[in-house]
Amino acid sequence: MHGVLIAESLRVGAEFSELPLTVLSLRRVAVSTPAPGQPSAWTLLSFETDVEPETLAARFSEVLDAPGYYVDFHTDTEVFVVFAGRVFRYATGDEAGRAADIAVVTVPLRAVGSVPVAPLEGKVVIDTNNYYPQRDGQVPALDDESTTTAELLQAHLPTSRVVKAFNHIRFGDLATQGQAAGTTGRRALAIAGDDAEAKATVAALIEDFGYDVLDAGPLAEGWRFQRDTPGYIVRLDRAQLAAALGSARRYAEMG
Repeated sequence: MHGVLIAESLRVGAEFSELPLTVLSLRRVAVSTPAPGQPSAWTLLSFETDVEPETLAARFSEVLDAPGYYVDFHTDTEVFVVFAGRVFRYATGDEAGRAADIAVVTVPLRAVGSVPVAPLEGKVVIDTNNYYPQRDGQVPALDDESTTTAELLQAHLPTSRVVKAFNHIRFGDLATQGQAAGTTGRRALAIAGDDAEAKATVAALIEDFGYDVLDAGPLAEGWRFQRDTPGYIVRLDRAQLAAALGSARRYAEMG
């Protein structure tokens, strides 16, 4: 079982020496846009272990600092994404896709190629990924902005209907900032996709979560609410989000 841990994510004074991890690599990377309270450089620790995944996930959830940090690791059949006090696990086998009406891809970008194709045929698939080269490694097509993370996923899942959503709100905010429809200043979330019916399905889901929805257009326009853009992880109402997406600039234009 392999995974990656941001060393700075560990709570001060935390110990988990009882769990044997073999360090495969250790590297220091700069973070261009750290979240509030996070350092401008991360120490990435790649590891492998024979510890039972449920045990490892539970222990990581106890020692990670909050908010915003996570560790991810995977087995042959599941991906685990662990936040402080919360563990999410996603099956990668065929049954996971066949059982779902809507599938959500929330895995490290480097693991997108492992997302099963056949079980997701015809399904609505939500892409929540963001590209961080210091974490994901360099992806030339994303570096030169000839495509987006959602378009990469759509290319990998040609028979699915991919919608970009939820990538520009922090997990903790998603769980706590929803409000009733019509509330003044209600936060809005953007979506992008090439299939109108799929976008309507995701929009209804977002409304159920307590957020207004702004349709940014086709998948290719998903870059407008990716990292480092004015609409990224900022609380905005629908009019403000529309303005933020309109003022977004490509990375090459940011200098």
